[in-house]
Amino acid sequence: MSAGEIVVLVVAGSVDDAARIGRTLVEERLAACANVVPEVRSIYRWKGEIADEREALLLLKTRRALFVEIERRIRELHPYDTPEVVALEIAAGSERYLSWVRAETSR
Repeated sequence: MSAGEIVVLVVAGSVDDAARIGRTLVEERLAACANVVPEVRSIYRWKGEIADEREALLLLKTRRALFVEIERRIRELHPYDTPEVVALEIAAGSERYLSWVRAETSR
């Protein structure tokens, strides 16, 4: 059972942007792990128009208690005016892995 771990989803305009943000958050111990999915196709409404873009998806494993700080750092690091920063609760997972997430995000 999870003890407050989350996965944070962030899209970026490029693999390099996603990797730079992910690396920074891992270096700062805000995330235990950052996975970059090189290409997702995002279809969304923006400023009254339908956009259809290729983006990179960043998945961050961290603790719920760090979300406010993670969101702040992503906004500082991200080139988008309105970056996607969405947290999903981890309902269950390997206790060994979740313990590692907690240890790697402890300062």
